[in-house]
Amino acid sequence: MGRDMQRRQFITLLGGAAAAWPMLARAQPIKKYRMVFLSITSDRNFPAVQEFFRELSRLGYIERKTLEVEILSTNGNSELREELARKAVREMPDVIFVITGPLTKSVKDVSGTIPIACMTADPIALGLTTSLAKPSGNVTGVVVDAGIEGWGKKLQLLKEVAPTANRIGFLARQAVWQGTETPAVVRAVRAAAETIGFELIGVPVAIPMQEAQYRSAFEIIATEKVEALLVQDAAEHVMFRKVIIDLVEKAKIPTIYPFRYYAEAGGLITYAVEEFELWRYAAIQIDQILKGKSVQEIPWYQARSFQLILNTKAASAIGIQFPPTLLARADEVIE
Repeated sequence: MGRDMQRRQFITLLGGAAAAWPMLARAQPIKKYRMVFLSITSDRNFPAVQEFFRELSRLGYIERKTLEVEILSTNGNSELREELARKAVREMPDVIFVITGPLTKSVKDVSGTIPIACMTADPIALGLTTSLAKPSGNVTGVVVDAGIEGWGKKLQLLKEVAPTANRIGFLARQAVWQGTETPAVVRAVRAAAETIGFELIGVPVAIPMQEAQYRSAFEIIATEKVEALLVQDAAEHVMFRKVIIDLVEKAKIPTIYPFRYYAEAGGLITYAVEEFELWRYAAIQIDQILKGKSVQEIPWYQARSFQLILNTKAASAIGIQFPPTLLARADEVIE
């Protein structure tokens, strides 16, 4: 066979392979991941949750195309945690994303191998890890507070707004106040209250945490003559933030809240992290997990900055004025 003939055959073969290549490329299956989203509510309308899914989309994860998401919810009933944790693990997803530390602990107790990303208060106090820099198990995530010492900062702010108050209520999940869940939180709040000179009064919310249980809890405020209120950073409280704020306004007591949601809904004072930042970073951690990075290689993320937000309309509603020094330090004033 002459050289010209060999050359023509080679070009023909090369052209055929080039023509077939797009068909082969199109035939490659699209990798689809599975995530279980475990929370205290199935409502995806919270702006920060929407931002979380937008960030996943920016990272290339399109629901029903490259990412299947199953949402499981306790709907405020902590007695369902273990049941839902078992269900989440039975699904054998690529990753489980969990909101709240206690719910994360329930999942971790069921599986020590499926990667878990979560949003929680102090994970060391909750027993989820021994180190923020080096996750000690199959759980990593983002931290929504400044650690246990953050409670003292909130009580100091409350003291500035209510300098004559002595009896301070702590609105918390009943299990938290009783010490059967995250006992380090109540110890820290008690210690901070004692340092400042407050008498701490428990205002526990029983399960299932629904509107009726919140109304019952606020009866304690009247009975115990509570003069100011500290709201725990429980995710269930966010679901009922409008109920809480309305009850606070009726009780006419200065109150400090843990998340921006409350200030936007009419809450008096919020000292909190920038939530969108945390939710976006949670999406980044999930991306790292799905791309094969070990959980132990993904440090816990803790927000670096906190925002002090004051609501002057809420202050007028309960008959108080913010001190000028506090107004000057505020990151934002809602009027």
